Order: sequence, then C-alpha cells, then structure tokens
Amino acid sequence: MKEVSADQVKRMMERVAQKVVESEPYLTEIDLKIGDGDHGTGMKRGFLAVQKMLLDLKVDSCEGVFRAVGTCLLDTMGGASGVLFGTVFISGIVKREERNSFKLSDFAEIFSTSLTSLKKRGKAKVGDKTMVDALEPAVLALEEGAKEGLDLIEGFQRATLAAEKGMEYTKTIKARFGRAKYFGDKAIGLQDAGATSVYIIFQAMSDFLKGEKN
Repeated sequence: MKEVSADQVKRMMERVAQKVVESEPYLTEIDLKIGDGDHGTGMKRGFLAVQKMLLDLKVDSCEGVFRAVGTCLLDTMGGASGVLFGTVFISGIVKREERNSFKLSDFAEIFSTSLTSLKKRGKAKVGDKTMVDALEPAVLALEEGAKEGLDLIEGFQRATLAAEKGMEYTKTIKARFGRAKYFGDKAIGLQDAGATSVYIIFQAMSDFLKGEKN
C-alpha cells in the first residue's frame, strides 16, 4: 500500500479514537502511579469527542481530517495533554497544501513538523520521561522508511515498534516534567502515560493499515 485516501485517513482516525477510548483504564492505571491520575480520563474525553465529530465530518482533504481531529482535542480534552496532543495533529499541516491522499513521506513530514512544534511548546526532549520519548523515535522511523521507499504498512510497523521501544525506555529514567519529577528515583521502573498514548495511537494507525490491505 503506497498511499491512503482522505476517506481512509478519516477511518484511520476513527480507529485511533476507538483504541484510545478503550485504553482509558490502562492509561489511568499508569498515570496514577507517578502522575495526577487524570491522563486516561482526559484522553478518553478528547477522543470520544473525536469519534462523535468524525461521524458527521465531510472529508475535503487528508489535512482537513487532521485539522478537525487536532481542533477537537484542543477544544475538549483540557489540560496540558489537550494542547500537546492537539499540537501533534494540527501543527504539522498548517503550511501544507490540501491533498486527497497521503504517502508515507507525507506522514513523516507532518509528524516531524509536529514533533518540532511539540518540543518548542513543551520544552521536553528525549530522556525527560514524556511523550517525546515515544514520538521522536516513531518520527525518525517514518522518515527513514520514507527514504528507503517502504510502503505505508511497513513504515508504520517500524514506527510503532520504535514508539513501543521509546515507551519502554521511559521505565529506565527519572522524570523532569510534571508531578512525576517529584518522585525522583522512585519513578524508575514506571512508564510514562503520555508516551504510552503515543504508542497506542501509532499502533492503532498501523493496525488500520494492515486491515486495509485485506
């Protein structure tokens, strides 16, 4: 599979929203250990709203789908997570021309731009025990896959594996942001909820693409 249509991107985001909503208990359990305990409920609230919004969304472009998802998250999720995850979907498409299909290179470009914006906004980098620890390796995997000429399925499989490794990496480090930073060494051995959400999102996108092949 070399590209997906705007309608497929919409259905991909429907799969993402469903997966995030279903993962709320898991995300809450993780966040209760070193966070405020509200990450799961915030993600569920935002992506439930995304589910409802997508039901009536008239697809005009791939960028339009991302813009609608990001705006919905900003409007409904609340807190820092709403801003950060809204940024993931909005900031990468701001200066792009609207198009009716995405290749792996498009996803790589969009998420790379979003990662840069996210790091500027949140000031976090790899090693700080945040969502960046999963997002940055996933983005690098997409970029490398696009350069190698991989198709969408292979590219997102790589990105998902990279995000998972980044999520697991957060177990080995102390936190430098949020409530978790006050746990110091006690945070070692526990994974970051934001990084987990990034992994879940990439896993859902990858699963969708594999399903479209059949």
